[in-house]
Amino acid sequence: MAKGKKAPAKKAAAPKTSHPVSPLAPKSFAHLPPLAGVRLATGEAGIKYRNRTDVLMAILAPGTEVAGVFTRSKTASAPVDWCRAQLKRGQARALVVNSGNANAFTGQAGMAGARAVAEAASAVIGCKASEVFLASTGVIGEPLPAEKITKILGRVAEDASASGWRPAAEAIMTTDTYPKLATTTATIDGVKVTLNGIAKGSGMIAPDMATMLAFVFTDALLPAQVLQDCLNAGVGPSFNSITVDSDTSTSDTLLLFATGKGAKHGAVTKASDKRLAGFRKSLDALLLDLALAVVKDGEGAEKLIRVDVTGAETEEAARRVALAIANSPLVKTAIAGNDANWGRVVMAVGKAGEAADRDRLKISFGGHVVAEKGMRAAKYDEAVATRAVSGRDVQIAVDLGLGKGSARVWTCDLTHGYIDINGSYRS
Repeated sequence: MAKGKKAPAKKAAAPKTSHPVSPLAPKSFAHLPPLAGVRLATGEAGIKYRNRTDVLMAILAPGTEVAGVFTRSKTASAPVDWCRAQLKRGQARALVVNSGNANAFTGQAGMAGARAVAEAASAVIGCKASEVFLASTGVIGEPLPAEKITKILGRVAEDASASGWRPAAEAIMTTDTYPKLATTTATIDGVKVTLNGIAKGSGMIAPDMATMLAFVFTDALLPAQVLQDCLNAGVGPSFNSITVDSDTSTSDTLLLFATGKGAKHGAVTKASDKRLAGFRKSLDALLLDLALAVVKDGEGAEKLIRVDVTGAETEEAARRVALAIANSPLVKTAIAGNDANWGRVVMAVGKAGEAADRDRLKISFGGHVVAEKGMRAAKYDEAVATRAVSGRDVQIAVDLGLGKGSARVWTCDLTHGYIDINGSYRS
């Protein structure tokens, strides 16, 4: 090799899942365009996996604003604690994510590891450590080998480009069987802006403020508080309305970054500004897109189940009833077996702890009424009901007949695959 020439960087392999790809996976993946102010790169640190990428680094333009929501778990990970502490400043220059180790329940060493990664990233790109945001996903309780991450960040940063969205989504996968990506556009004050997002999640999914990990970027010029208000509103009907197994992760993190490097638009200082209506609608749609991609990749999932509850006394009551149905192992296994066992839905409604009247309750599978007026529906047809729960997309509707409260949540069926994956997760 000629003197002074640098050897080309070795590209780490993309993740190869050991589990069959979900039958609910998209036939093709969204192509995310370059977004002004964002460069991405991935690397292979060997934290848990071998011969695959497990570190993502996003380098953000100076002036990038950030908002976030995190798990409400009382045993939150060190990266969650780190991000919460930095979020109040509203400024971001980098994001570093690792897969294979959650850095959760790792004591003081966990925070020391998080700080070491943040400081290493800040030294590489020339910013404050407080402007580096972190996320980790993987096994809980194992000390994070932070040095494996810090020693590759310089090399990773050198490879950063504006087109690395698909590799970025792949690097953060754990038991996921496919990467989750979404993109959309919006207009603010007549000016077009772009939003790109990636996510990961497959198991331990019952989000409480976010999902396992999700990161959304826009080139719009929006202050942190406006971003935060938009995110707080958008997370409810999206990430907080999905469940795979009723288990809330220690690592749930959803971050929204605005670089302000796109086409210039008028200043927006409040989320309620009418000029932001299109942006908020697009953001909400993108969040829902990513959230559904997560639940469709539920561990062992073969069916997507939508649960609609109407006629509850309040919106919150409707949500609790919907989640009771969506989280019921008996309901989920019945759907997995193509069994139109509406009695299990009756059970779930009754255990939810919300007001319900047996004689006003109406249950439908795929639009076919299976139970009403306190008993099996007069026009119940077993064959029709069975067909309604036998496809890839299943719809369960419950009308409590008590008020105007309504809610919609999504879940997946519960198959042997879930046990196979989680029974051998650490081996």
